[in-house]
Amino acid sequence: MKGVVLAGGLGTRLRPLTSITNKHLLPVYDRPMIFYPLQTLADAGIKDVMVVTGGNSAGSFMHLLGDGKQFGFHSLNYAYQTGEGGIAQAIGLAKAFVGNEKFVVILGDNILENSIAKFVDSFKEQVSGARILYKEVADPRDYGVAEIIQGKVVSIVEKPKNPKSNYAVIGVYMFDNKAFDIIKELLPSGRGELEVTDLNNAYIHKGEMQADQITGWWSDCGASIDNLLEANNRAAEIRKGI
Repeated sequence: MKGVVLAGGLGTRLRPLTSITNKHLLPVYDRPMIFYPLQTLADAGIKDVMVVTGGNSAGSFMHLLGDGKQFGFHSLNYAYQTGEGGIAQAIGLAKAFVGNEKFVVILGDNILENSIAKFVDSFKEQVSGARILYKEVADPRDYGVAEIIQGKVVSIVEKPKNPKSNYAVIGVYMFDNKAFDIIKELLPSGRGELEVTDLNNAYIHKGEMQADQITGWWSDCGASIDNLLEANNRAAEIRKGI
């Protein structure tokens, strides 16, 4: 099982903090933001990881992370995304790295309190297809929202005005290697990007999507300054055992 951390983008919602650096290099309490998703993969038993980044700070990731030995990885690889092509395009850059294996994708600004190991283990046992994680939130309109009927995901709608549920799809996705063929067939969205929601919906339409609800605290800490502040405070509480 391979792991992929997506750490590109311009981080415009966090400016001016991101005017001279990548948002995933910003501190969240006592460590850079990128450390959290890498540790999440490590704690799930994933040993071979690729970081996909871009922009002018790409080299900083190599200086910071090196060969990944501090996380116990066997290998830590890097890929460069040119421009703003979307999450699905960034995933596509990992094709040669993933090969014929299954893989777990985590967005570099997503921080989870609890381990995803049991979900990864379930995906290992899954014959084929994809798996997403979701969390019930008070206002899901800023996220991809999953409609779930009798335990099955029937659709995901990105940032709906009238959500069909309160289930926000978090930034952890698990795919078999058919994902790369699907990505080739995706069309750009209205903002000119290849969307991960379209990739996930393709699996749903094929009847090959599973989903798990997470517990504990989760933050999309790159979404806003307020989210980043909350993530810093919550991470401090967790690290201190408060």
